[in-house]
Amino acid sequence: MDKISPLKKIMNNYTIRVENLDVYIEEQHILKDINLTIPERSITCVIGPSGCGKSTFLKTLNRMHDENPDVRISGRVYVDGENIYKPGINVIDTRKKMGLLAQRPCPLPMSIFDN
Repeated sequence: MDKISPLKKIMNNYTIRVENLDVYIEEQHILKDINLTIPERSITCVIGPSGCGKSTFLKTLNRMHDENPDVRISGRVYVDGENIYKPGINVIDTRKKMGLLAQRPCPLPMSIFDN
């Protein structure tokens, strides 16, 4: 029986995988060609200076930018093996898989009830 190295096993059991992610807000290119794999059952910190795109990246993982017409996203984001940006995906089910605790409240541009 072949043994699988711990690193190889972790890389095959991911929860989140990001491929070639680009995020634009209006004409400003905020995130450029982000590629990242986050293994299941791991703790991952996103650290960087103010304004470097940390919050933009995290909001991209649960599609919090969907209601903002100024935001354009390309690339792929997989959560539990499913591309969360493919047409017809249930955004509410995607958001139930993760949480985001921001420094300030960030309601979507819709009614209080819909938020």
